[in-house]
Amino acid sequence: MPALGADRDLLLAAPRGYCAGVDRAVITVEKALDLYGAPVYVRKQIVHNKHVVQTLERRGAVFVEELDEVPGGATVVFSAHGVSPAVHDQAEERGLKTIDATCPLVTKVHHEARRFDREGYQILLIGHAGHEEVEGTAGEAPEVITLVETVADVEGLSFPDDTKLSWLSQTTLSVDETMAIVDALREKFPQLEDPPSDDICYATQNRQLAVKEISEGADLMIVVGSANSSNSVRLVEVALEAGAKASYRVDDVTEIREEWLEGVDKVGVTSGASVPEDLVEGVLAFLNERGFPTATAVHTAEESLIFALPPELRRDLRAAGQPA
Repeated sequence: MPALGADRDLLLAAPRGYCAGVDRAVITVEKALDLYGAPVYVRKQIVHNKHVVQTLERRGAVFVEELDEVPGGATVVFSAHGVSPAVHDQAEERGLKTIDATCPLVTKVHHEARRFDREGYQILLIGHAGHEEVEGTAGEAPEVITLVETVADVEGLSFPDDTKLSWLSQTTLSVDETMAIVDALREKFPQLEDPPSDDICYATQNRQLAVKEISEGADLMIVVGSANSSNSVRLVEVALEAGAKASYRVDDVTEIREEWLEGVDKVGVTSGASVPEDLVEGVLAFLNERGFPTATAVHTAEESLIFALPPELRRDLRAAGQPA
């Protein structure tokens, strides 16, 4: 009789989970709470993960949608997804102490938007309407940015032949889907110019590559991540496109349905870029209890990037004699 799990495979994507920008943003709120004391206000979710948000709320962080919910003179952290110049202006007008935890890779896209605007370009921004990152980037040059969500949107675009055109993208999109949109844009507008480097962040690309590696032939791919996490939702899509028979996103182990495992022998597990590792460990333990073996990690990239904390927080930490 074969040992329990002998005919089953459990593959764990590596890399997965926290990226450098998320790690920086979460630590920023934690250190702000330690340094200034509660409450520390945070505009929008600091990262798109409900468990991270709940943990920080228990420590005294107060999450708000807009700055008019923040008392005058209070400390407010801007989320990793970035904000528009108008939000910075509003914070200054209301006398708020601000700490900008925008991911440096998102800040790079903001710089590109401003440069293209100065140089007289119309900018085609590939992304999802309503996403905080898209709103922040669009706010850098609102008069010249046009949002493009799908290949189908390209059909309806119209610019004079002599228009200087460039494209930028949200950092958390599907690499393949984004390049399909860029190809369609370039076919319609041969003068289209690229940004100086890819806008889709290294962590998004690495996690998608890892999922592609383990999805081929998989009966089930489980992606740990919240519903409003764009990069987590994309991982589900990438898994299906790469050959997984089924793929589901869960916030945590409690959302896994037993029927997903019926007739399943090969399971892959990964997590989005804003997911704490303990949530993944809970999923692996659940699968082990149901006859799946210890997970085999499939390494497709090594990540060592670390971002410094926001300068305004580092300054205050040094002034208080604390490591920054």
